[in-house]
Amino acid sequence: LFRNERAATIAPLETASIPTAKRPRAYQQSYVELVIPPSDCETSAMDVCSENSATPADGPSRVKLQLPASCDPPQLDGERKQLVWVVFGGTGHMGRSLVKSALSKGDLVTSVGRVFETTPEEMVAQQDNENCLGMLCDVRARDSVARVIERTLERFQRFDVVANCSGYGVIGACEDQDEHEIRNQFETNFMGTLNIIQASLPYFRQQNGGRYLIFSSTSGALGVPGLGPYCATKYAVEGLIEAMLYETDSFNVKATLVEPGFVRRDEPDTLATPLPTWGHFLIKPASDAYAQATSPALHAKRMVQWLGDRQPTSAVKCAELVWQLAHCSYPPLRLLLGSYAIESIRDRLRSVTEELEDWKHLNFPAPPDEGEGKEAQADQDESMADSGQDAPGQVTA
Repeated sequence: LFRNERAATIAPLETASIPTAKRPRAYQQSYVELVIPPSDCETSAMDVCSENSATPADGPSRVKLQLPASCDPPQLDGERKQLVWVVFGGTGHMGRSLVKSALSKGDLVTSVGRVFETTPEEMVAQQDNENCLGMLCDVRARDSVARVIERTLERFQRFDVVANCSGYGVIGACEDQDEHEIRNQFETNFMGTLNIIQASLPYFRQQNGGRYLIFSSTSGALGVPGLGPYCATKYAVEGLIEAMLYETDSFNVKATLVEPGFVRRDEPDTLATPLPTWGHFLIKPASDAYAQATSPALHAKRMVQWLGDRQPTSAVKCAELVWQLAHCSYPPLRLLLGSYAIESIRDRLRSVTEELEDWKHLNFPAPPDEGEGKEAQADQDESMADSGQDAPGQVTA
């Protein structure tokens, strides 16, 4: 983790993926790793959003990012089914880019803003586009989520994709965070996700198909100093989605956990209530015990400050890949976006593997198979008979 604070020196990596056969079953899990080269991130938001901007006047054609063939991604220039999206957190850091990407491709979208960050007037303004329905919602309240689903069905008669981009985190040592802050993170991140699933899953079961795109985090795969409770919520979300996939596989319901690394805000902030500097994170002042400049508890704070200066991964390009994810036939369980996400989780998995190898000798030996067991028992009985002892369970008359 601390090594990744120097990520400005990481050389651009080529797009990589784990080649696998097509996976029609939910329990055939995989990771798809996509590295967005920093040089590509210099492209402006307008260039990225335009499908016809792939050929700059002063250079060769820009290579468009696309999911690997094992996912059966959509043809970017071909015909495709028009999908209906419900995007929770549609005015947030990643959500607004995803809404714009879906609308630019001709899909229909219900963009759901958070009641504490967005005004009703701003959501009504989004409805200037006839393909977009703007609403406000508190994902912590089940009734509020249910109203979003009902209004979407009234407007578009169906929905195909549910994306949850909402989230909230407090940056601070575990000891410094009070009960209200911790409960609010769980209510927003975990219970909010569960409320969304429970409100929409009955409809997906009825139509025998649907897609969930749940924005998780690298914090759902490794513990980050200064983000303890936030990591706990993301671990819980990942376990929830993974278990749900087994339960809903027969209903043709698919889900992907999107795990972005450091993502920059490269959309113009035109809302009357602009996003805070640190996105959906609240930085809490450290107590004296954790206030030293080199304290591990301040790692998350240093990380977001580094992010504010460099921001290596484009939110617009992440949104483009997530849009492809909704249209592909065989989505992965997890989609890692950016070199930071890939390197961090790869290091975490390597560490777990090394621990398994170091301590596997402490495991209890496997019991002998049935044949060996009977032979060993016969030898034991014969030995005891020779010595004049009774075999176990045998009584001498």
